[in-house]
Amino acid sequence: MLTFRDFIAGIRELRLDRSMPIIAHASLSSFGEVRGGAEALIGGLISSFDTFIMPVFTYKTMITPEIGPPNNALVYGSGIDTNRMVEMFTPDMPADPIIGAVAETLRSHPKAQRSAHPILSFTGVNASPILASQTIKEPFLPIQMLKEASGWVLLMGVGQTVNTSIHYAEWLAGRKQFVRWALTPEGVVAVPGFPGCSDGFEAVTPQLEDVMRTVEVGESVIQAIPLVNLADTVCALLKDDPVALLCERKDCERCNAVRASCADR
Repeated sequence: MLTFRDFIAGIRELRLDRSMPIIAHASLSSFGEVRGGAEALIGGLISSFDTFIMPVFTYKTMITPEIGPPNNALVYGSGIDTNRMVEMFTPDMPADPIIGAVAETLRSHPKAQRSAHPILSFTGVNASPILASQTIKEPFLPIQMLKEASGWVLLMGVGQTVNTSIHYAEWLAGRKQFVRWALTPEGVVAVPGFPGCSDGFEAVTPQLEDVMRTVEVGESVIQAIPLVNLADTVCALLKDDPVALLCERKDCERCNAVRASCADR
């Protein structure tokens, strides 16, 4: 059975400077049995890094309008039933279950703060300026701040398909983004900069092997990737092939919209 000390020991093997900020993604179940559950993993992060953040996205705030911009990977007027179940964003709203128990545990931690984005918020420890940088129009500015501070991505028992920093790199490369709408205390607001599909992101892994650090912990693996290298690699891939990292599903509305935008150039 793993404990938080096992996570500390594993992170130490990655040889990361604790002063460098981290964006972490984690799946608790991938590690096997963990004494203390998600709190143990969060304890390992707090003990290992001065500053780190995690996404705590809230998709239940999203509204589908009757009309909107074209090629937006959204069927307007299709939310008659789902719009009735939409919840208004509040600072204490739990993260969407798909984000995972670890991120939600961090969000509710007494040392954690949270950004105010109604769909794509982040939470973190000792990260106030990073979290405050986020805006409605530019939701991935916290990741840019991490990159500028020589930060790293930590994938704890998960792969590239949950790596939000690849979405940041797509935005940096000029890839098409989308508009969504969210219910807030100020009413329904438009939320630009919504990212595309991530199902094809694992294709970037071979390009990162020279800079990636890995360590086995329990039944899974922790991977560490420098944000500068990740962003540069993704931008270079998209420059060479504008449709790189898209998924292969023929019914994927967001990937098809990106392909259409590339064909229009």
